[in-house]
Amino acid sequence: MEYSQISGLAQTINDNISKVIVGKSRQIELILTALLAGGHILLEDVPGTGKTTMAKALAKSISCAFARVQFTPDLLPADITGSRIYNQKTGEFTFIKGPAFTNILLADEINRATPRTQSALLECMEERQISEGGITYSLDTPFLVIATQNPVETQGTFPLPEAQLDRFLIRLSLGYPDEAEAVTLMERFIHQTPLAQIQTVAESTQIAEAAQLCTQCQISPDVMRYMAKFCEAARNPEKVRLGPSPRALLAWMRCCQALAAIRGRDYVIPDDAKALALPVLAHRIIMRGSSYQVNSSRFLQDLLQEIPSPTENTL
Repeated sequence: MEYSQISGLAQTINDNISKVIVGKSRQIELILTALLAGGHILLEDVPGTGKTTMAKALAKSISCAFARVQFTPDLLPADITGSRIYNQKTGEFTFIKGPAFTNILLADEINRATPRTQSALLECMEERQISEGGITYSLDTPFLVIATQNPVETQGTFPLPEAQLDRFLIRLSLGYPDEAEAVTLMERFIHQTPLAQIQTVAESTQIAEAAQLCTQCQISPDVMRYMAKFCEAARNPEKVRLGPSPRALLAWMRCCQALAAIRGRDYVIPDDAKALALPVLAHRIIMRGSSYQVNSSRFLQDLLQEIPSPTENTL
């Protein structure tokens, strides 16, 4: 596979999902970036904007398994990872795999579950494995967690701790459609749901091959220095209580490689880093005396204007 083929594959998947999700090509590109970078996605938006439909459309576009878990306060870790059941015939305990043994896992309203249940995803997301009864089970490739949460309704919720937020490669919001997009949406759904009609356009093996090639995408020393300088500035102790960690920097780098490949290049340019700064870093930053959802994004936007990026002459 070549980088031009990755670009074509990503565009095919994007076009296929766009048959269901109207006007969200940019968000779909970010989701594919996370998929190829081996990370996970936090979809944060109000109900009814298409978060679940987006995840289902992605799973149908790729020939891979899909599972959905509705997170509730009474959900237990075993309901996600699986549990050991006593088999009376054999007199032994048998491990019954949970919904986490899939390729694309939709964790719907993740902040409605207790911290104990939320933490059951940590090993899955970080190490691609599940440990139970002294035995470690490897998860299939690709493995993508798409978690959703409603940022407005906070009653009866358990906010994700910083350690778990850091496990999500990208945080994004779908947002409301504009007038023209809303009309197109109604026209598509007037007779039937187009989700039932879309076909598989990519194999899971193609995704795995593309993800491997993304790691070979080149990043110049100047771009790496720019990204390191940016993260250092984002740790300003006068404004920031929690800044981007080294893991955040590496996540940003992996996303840049994947985005460059999606756009048909075997090298990263400063515009890739700028395009991904907010989706990758904003949810990993906590400002002093304010909530991260709004002010961290504004803070990063200001940094993008203040810190000079490498030019074509310096690359």
